[in-house]
Amino acid sequence: MKKFLRLLVFSLIGVLLLPVFALGSENTLIIAQQADAVSLDPQRSNDVYSHNLNLNIYDRLFDWSPDLQIENNLADTYEQLDPLTLQVKIKEGVKFHNGEELTSEDVKFSIERGRDSPAVMTYFEDVDRVEIVDKYTVKIITKKPYGPLLSALAHAGGSIMNKKYVEENNNDAFLNPIGTGPFKFEFWRSGDRITLNANADYFRGAPAIETVIYRVIPEGVNRAIALETKEIDLVLVIDPVDIASIENNDEIVLHQVPASSMTYMGLNCEREPLNDPRVREAIALGVNLPDIVETAFLNAAVPANSVVPSGVVGYNKDLKAPVRDVERAKALLAEAGHGDGLKLRLWLNENKSREDSAVIMQAQLREIGIDISIEKLEWGAYLDRLGNGEHDMFILGWSTSPEPDSAMYALFHSKNKGNAGNRSFYGNDRVDELLDKGRETTDSATRIAFYEEAQEIITREFGVLPLVNPYSTVGAQKHVEGFEMTSQSTYMIRNVKVNK
Repeated sequence: MKKFLRLLVFSLIGVLLLPVFALGSENTLIIAQQADAVSLDPQRSNDVYSHNLNLNIYDRLFDWSPDLQIENNLADTYEQLDPLTLQVKIKEGVKFHNGEELTSEDVKFSIERGRDSPAVMTYFEDVDRVEIVDKYTVKIITKKPYGPLLSALAHAGGSIMNKKYVEENNNDAFLNPIGTGPFKFEFWRSGDRITLNANADYFRGAPAIETVIYRVIPEGVNRAIALETKEIDLVLVIDPVDIASIENNDEIVLHQVPASSMTYMGLNCEREPLNDPRVREAIALGVNLPDIVETAFLNAAVPANSVVPSGVVGYNKDLKAPVRDVERAKALLAEAGHGDGLKLRLWLNENKSREDSAVIMQAQLREIGIDISIEKLEWGAYLDRLGNGEHDMFILGWSTSPEPDSAMYALFHSKNKGNAGNRSFYGNDRVDELLDKGRETTDSATRIAFYEEAQEIITREFGVLPLVNPYSTVGAQKHVEGFEMTSQSTYMIRNVKVNK
């Protein structure tokens, strides 16, 4: 009976959705994600929803391969000439979507623009300048030795843009973005869908599909319903509560891998009373992480013991997640002058697992004398207001490459407070020093030691409260072929086929 009712609901909602969804064909792939892109300017956004679009519209000098190795993309060859100078020869004959050829001028413009763009400058701030050697060769010169440079250049913020087009159109250039990537921008209805068309002249070969439609479906249950009623070909985030039903559907393939990401509760370290480490520790001791894993994530995650996920180089496996201790938490609050209790706000976006986590923590923290009000915000406004420091606490995720600098620098260096990534407004001089040294050092063992110590300090001071390391879970119709999962929760779709 329960299964019958679920299928009936699916059918009814499917009928209601028919006027809204563009039905797929052999040459169309319809993808659902839970939020709209913030921007199609790859250097004005740093979220996975924007990345999923920008990584397919633009190219970078380098990319991460599915097995997490740096590989050449627009770069033909490269050579580290000295500790400060990386010389890159780009591929000849690559065309932008408007037909203009990619040259060194575009590479110089894009990298130096990224260096000066607040959303992604943390990846490129150590770049001093880019010098043009000839039409297809540049030298990227850093202010000091910079170990993560290739990783930074593989980030979406390292996307190469058409200098002439951007300079002539300013911000309007990203209402109709031009890249060299496998897909061309076609249409954007804000809050609803973005349509891309195949770049038939793509230098690595034309994509297997002609049209890609990215639909925005915030509610996880509606994404699952759209998948089961075949209105959607590919859902990039399956909520834990829907995994069982997807697994039991013979027409759908469930892809799941441990994600290189952390879901965490941020604590505004510059805002009273959270600027007191005793209050932050009390909150950590008031939360029971296994309950969140079991109830909010339905075991599609593991408790996080560090701010760095386990698949990242430099992950400190020896750190211990806090164990709930109600009496100790109450004592810390009393010691900090809050024995009569506290009232705090907890912000989050539309996300079922985060909402359930918030409700669990609300009940648990009430037992230690903290009254939490939960507020849900729209994605773009959420990021803006966090960047402005208007919050007390929040729940967010951070996806990272296998590079430890990517996992830690933006989130915890004091110079990155706000929209650059450090939305907890955490600051510690020793952590800054360690993160800087990690960037300047190329010896692997030495770098790992720096990052392990930084994790120890952040964990001890509760700069954030790591909650879980979730799994990346994607649902696809059986007719979708060639889709490759990644632990970074961002997806290239050039090789995806629809075989109906």
